[in-house]
Amino acid sequence: MPKLLLLFTALLFGTAAAHTQITHFSPAAGSTVAAPKMVTLTFSEPINLRFSTFKVYALPARMNAAALTRTKINLKNDAEARADTYSSSSSMAARLDLPLKTNLKPGAYVVMWQILSYDGHPVSGQSSFSVR
Repeated sequence: MPKLLLLFTALLFGTAAAHTQITHFSPAAGSTVAAPKMVTLTFSEPINLRFSTFKVYALPARMNAAALTRTKINLKNDAEARADTYSSSSSMAARLDLPLKTNLKPGAYVVMWQILSYDGHPVSGQSSFSVR
């Protein structure tokens, strides 16, 4: 019986400690593509979009994706500077399509996010792709 209880406890805490993850990107991280019409993110579980932020920015030549994310993710009223046209939603989703502005210029772009995981923990990150 103690072994069964130990196994159950390990499974319970192992599951509870898992945070929502991005399981698929399109365009793929690090890829070079013709100017896409949207970026698609697929999550490991549905998230509440109301408590999430998603943005796409052109990556300046002398800046890395993490630094750009730190400076831009919490900005308000930045729609003109962004490469996406996403507006927030209050729905739940396991997949999100971020529409992009037309005629993206060649160069690197950063997709950044800040989401609230199902277990209540914030999860943030970024991915990048290039337009040829």
